[in-house]
Amino acid sequence: SALWVAATLLHLTSIEYCRREDFTQRMSQDGEKKRMGRWYFGGLGSAGAACCTHPLDLLKVHLQTQQGGKIGIVGQTVQIVKGQGVLALYNGLSASLVRQLTYSTTRFAIYEMAKQQVSPNGEAVPFIQRLAMAAVAGACGGFVGTPGDMVNVRMQNDIKLPVDQRRNYRHAIDGMIRVAKEEGFAKLFSGANWATMRAVLMTIGQLCFYDQVKQTLLETPYFEDNLALHFTSSLAAGAIATTMTQPLDVLKTRSMNAKPGEFKSSMDLVRYTAKNGPLAFYKGYIPAFARLGPQTILTFVFFEQLRINFGHLPK
Repeated sequence: SALWVAATLLHLTSIEYCRREDFTQRMSQDGEKKRMGRWYFGGLGSAGAACCTHPLDLLKVHLQTQQGGKIGIVGQTVQIVKGQGVLALYNGLSASLVRQLTYSTTRFAIYEMAKQQVSPNGEAVPFIQRLAMAAVAGACGGFVGTPGDMVNVRMQNDIKLPVDQRRNYRHAIDGMIRVAKEEGFAKLFSGANWATMRAVLMTIGQLCFYDQVKQTLLETPYFEDNLALHFTSSLAAGAIATTMTQPLDVLKTRSMNAKPGEFKSSMDLVRYTAKNGPLAFYKGYIPAFARLGPQTILTFVFFEQLRINFGHLPK
């Protein structure tokens, strides 16, 4: 199961960090630093992180889709657990994994491959080049991951709907098949404009700034390429990414959860959301950061461990 996979990844990560000293003795420090990540490492790391942070993602969706509601994150949690049970916090987990294995694999693969072309031996890459590579990777990943993202939003939001209005998708693949049959194939890409714009900002905030912060910290005498560096860099990247993407995340979530014809255009959705004031675009910010912070940290910890232990040396 997904939870078993997450537990296994966490266990392996803790073991590998304990064995780091022995590993360093078996391999020169220069060789370890030059190891490059494989194209699929980002998707695996993101999927493992999603298994751990999914309940916070579900709470974020609930907060974003309420219009004029006053229920906070604690109230939402109590309401869900009382009404549906603890496992209801994992509604839509299969769709979340599908999304990460499409969206995150695509953006990490494009960014890492581009970075390895520009910097084949791990040389420092200028910030502007990092930003451009991250923007392109994010746009591609956002579009590819839209179907999984849309089904993820719907499955998470299902439990707050009246019983007769619930979609009751059995899992992510069932959801995508039913959407294509009942609402048309194009509906799978509903909200693709918001998802793509958000993915551009998210990838800049996460990948570009993670590398930039990591590079800056390595230039100081206080950090080495270890857990402390990965944790600090990913925490900073998570905070930057959340702040950059939250307004688009709110609009994307509402667009994907909307019934056919509910909003005439993107601007109609913006006006509808703005009726509750500017802060409506930052609904769910706290659970978004509480989810994205740990998710970013876990993603990059898993990614760095995969890179260090299973990555390839440049030719």
